Amino acid sequence: MIKLAHPEWLILLLIIPLMIVVYLLFQWWRKRAVSKFGDWKLIEQLTEGYSASRLHLKFALWMLSFLFIILGLANPQMGTRLEKIKRQGVDVVIALDVSRSMMAQDITPNRLDRSKQFISKLLGRMSDDRVALIVFAGNAYLQMPLTIDYSAAKLFLNTVSTEIVPTQGTAIGEAINLATEAFDPEEQKFKTLIIITDGENHEQGAIDAAEEAKEIGVITYTLGVGTDTGSPIPVMNRGRQTDYIRDREGKTVVSKLNIDMLKDVASAGGGKFFQLTNGTREISNILDELSGMDKKEFEDRVFTDFEDQFQWFIGIALLLIIINFLIPEHASRKLKRANER
Repeated sequence: MIKLAHPEWLILLLIIPLMIVVYLLFQWWRKRAVSKFGDWKLIEQLTEGYSASRLHLKFALWMLSFLFIILGLANPQMGTRLEKIKRQGVDVVIALDVSRSMMAQDITPNRLDRSKQFISKLLGRMSDDRVALIVFAGNAYLQMPLTIDYSAAKLFLNTVSTEIVPTQGTAIGEAINLATEAFDPEEQKFKTLIIITDGENHEQGAIDAAEEAKEIGVITYTLGVGTDTGSPIPVMNRGRQTDYIRDREGKTVVSKLNIDMLKDVASAGGGKFFQLTNGTREISNILDELSGMDKKEFEDRVFTDFEDQFQWFIGIALLLIIINFLIPEHASRKLKRANER
């Protein structure tokens, strides 16, 4: 297992392509300037000891040296021992609504993006709980199974959009049923479902599904996204808004948060309803709920005893710098005569 102790240094890698571009532009300008005095190849032959390939080689060595110095500053570390550690937590499935109504902008930047920001912040404050991700609209799909890898969860979250589910709607009941399958069927507790949705156009059976989930130990919380007044649903084309969704009569459809339904689902599932505002308070409330639940103990294998490897990269960089200094910028007369023979 390899990790970087200081990954922030990798930002310096952006300097390398910039320096290459500057070097190529300088060579182009130099060649153009010299060509004003005569043929470039003839001038190159008449220049005592000049070697363009030698100059390119030295520049390449400088770039390689710089690359290894940056890698050394980032300090790659290698785990030398795989250890079993015991954690205590609960299993949390997050079901995120990705229907088109989630693009409404009654909360900024829109309901879906605010929900993704909330999930990302929630993951950042979780520690020993396993988490899974479900997306749903007209159908529900398991996007990521239960894992302790919050970084992977955030990567999956970045790919979520309204186009990820082909069928429109808000099938909360199907999302609940799919969540029950994601949990360990042998466990009768330690299971939490967080549904994040505006509750618009929901299919029938959500309350019944929450009640059935409660019977097998799943506690359901709902997080409402949107406002009572609502907002039109924008129609997007290649990232640009072209219109709003309209009904058959041509009137603009206004999507509103269905608070009553979401409260009923949470009540049926033995949990609570929260309305998403700035996100900070809701995260604290949900974490308080999770901390008050019974925790189960499970084992997780992790690499420990990470050893620094920066010295190898710094050593290679120093070696390349020494080699660079040993290579003269101009060929010696003896070497030039030998090449001419």
